[in-house]
Amino acid sequence: MIALSLAEIAAVVGGQTHDIPDTSVQVTGPVVRDSREVVPGTLFVAFVGERVDGHDFAASVVRAGAVAVLASRPVGVPAIVVDDVQSALGALARHVVERLGATLVALTGSAGKTSTKDLIAQVLGGKAPTVFTPGSLNNEIGLPLTALSATEETRFLVLEMGARGIGHIRYLAELTPPKVGLVLNVGSAHIGEFGGREQIAQAKGELVESLPAAADGGAAILNADDPLVRAMASRTKAKVVLFGESAEADVRAENVRLTDSGQPAFRLHTPSGASDVTMRLYGEHHVSNALAAAAVAHELGMSASEIASALSGAGTLSRWRMEVTERPDGVTIVNDAYNANPESMRAALKALAAMGKGRRTWAVLGKMAELGDEALAEHDAVGRLAVRLNVSKLVAVGGIEASWLQLGAYNEGSWGEESVHVSDAQAAIGLLRSELRPGDVVLVKASRSVGLESVAQTLAEAGTEGEVAAR
Repeated sequence: MIALSLAEIAAVVGGQTHDIPDTSVQVTGPVVRDSREVVPGTLFVAFVGERVDGHDFAASVVRAGAVAVLASRPVGVPAIVVDDVQSALGALARHVVERLGATLVALTGSAGKTSTKDLIAQVLGGKAPTVFTPGSLNNEIGLPLTALSATEETRFLVLEMGARGIGHIRYLAELTPPKVGLVLNVGSAHIGEFGGREQIAQAKGELVESLPAAADGGAAILNADDPLVRAMASRTKAKVVLFGESAEADVRAENVRLTDSGQPAFRLHTPSGASDVTMRLYGEHHVSNALAAAAVAHELGMSASEIASALSGAGTLSRWRMEVTERPDGVTIVNDAYNANPESMRAALKALAAMGKGRRTWAVLGKMAELGDEALAEHDAVGRLAVRLNVSKLVAVGGIEASWLQLGAYNEGSWGEESVHVSDAQAAIGLLRSELRPGDVVLVKASRSVGLESVAQTLAEAGTEGEVAAR
């Protein structure tokens, strides 16, 4: 964070100082909520959670070098006490962002947010110092903490914004007002909480409503291939830039194809020129993510050739998102187990099919959460798609939702041993350990609550231990 005195922080957040002998002392380190991340100069934020109360760590974090604690009650060590720690954290983030002078880029969407954010960060990072959301810490706590990690050298601040209801993105945009806003898509993620795609579109569109006018540098980057996103153009005063495969898109892809290993390649077209891209990531769905990143970068002054070069060199920054491990025995593990919704599940299965040409393919799939009344139909549809894509074997893991996955596969024509339903991750591991052969490709994907990352990690490690013999 930029250096601020405790007196200035207290004034910004409307707090009272307690047990601080000298309020001119500055916070020169990061702002953190995890006591394990404390270093000298830190400001520690004490949240009260379901199992842990951050206030209980106040003394230990100060001993570890924290300058003070942002708290909701006195803690016997230097502290700034406020009525609401979360609101105070947001106010501090807003203050720092206004001081920075960095260009703030915010993005949202139902699927692909984290992968696209990672691409934007890598493309812009080649141009100037860039700070971006780690992983998917995109809520009312993670977002301000990310903003507060920026320094005086930061030129681009890339923030992922998530939402579970109307008003959430509006609130986040008030904490960290963006200049450039990107909306990727409107899908089915969290549809059970929102109540429908129109409500999701209403929530996601709050981002473009928050942007400054075009005359003041505001830019709304919208997906031309998604009608609900494209319609958001009427909700903003910012300049509208369209990306996608549509001929009407300002930034578009032509000659899209997949390499033999399942990596996308295409001709990138921008208003200032065109250049070829061959990505290191896997799956055709990354083309849309790459176009979104390209549209942002072009709006911020990068040329087509600079963008294409950066996209071609970009890798995966966040764990468990199409994370590919090639084992010494020839088995390929694709760990996409961080989360799942119908759109990302379909994209992952198509990537598996592309990667597995001429090889046996396994889809180890589990529950997609928060789909509400659409859950049965969506799980059934994914099971059917696995069959249509000629996935060699579907392993449905878990409870009722997994049985719906298998039922969909069965009804599409998958009989015998082509699909199987197992109770949990350990059962899936046991099955795969006994049946995998060199050359097989295994996709592992489900909502995070299922915990299928353990399957991918165990299988990835197994190949280095010689647990799968050549057959």
